[in-house]
Amino acid sequence: MRIMAQRGMNMEKEMTKTTEKAVILQDEKNMGVVQIADDVVAMIASLAATEVEGVSAMVGNITNELMSRVGMKNLTKGVRVDVKDGRVVVDLAVTMEYGYNIPATCQKVQGKVKAAIENMTGLDCTDVNIRIAGVRVR
Repeated sequence: MRIMAQRGMNMEKEMTKTTEKAVILQDEKNMGVVQIADDVVAMIASLAATEVEGVSAMVGNITNELMSRVGMKNLTKGVRVDVKDGRVVVDLAVTMEYGYNIPATCQKVQGKVKAAIENMTGLDCTDVNIRIAGVRVR
């Protein structure tokens, strides 16, 4: 699928979704190609979410949890990214700290994740969905 998107200083870029789960950004001057893997977008979302005060950790599935105990860190655990037609939908699973207002904290997470993805990749982040998987009590 190909779409045309106008960004910044009237520079047109062509975005193409590939089968390798990556987005290709191509300048019309054909100077080269930039590929952004979905895992990179997921890592950006994960790091942005954990920077918000009140978010304790990202929560992955059972496989991710077992692998992290063995010593293999997965920075994209608890994040699912879907990139279609230059639009990003992010699903996050987080553990909150006890005592923080959940709606207010989630709103901050949504804003921070959206801004980070759009600033770093140039893609349009349309949805940031959050699932509270638990509350951490210190």
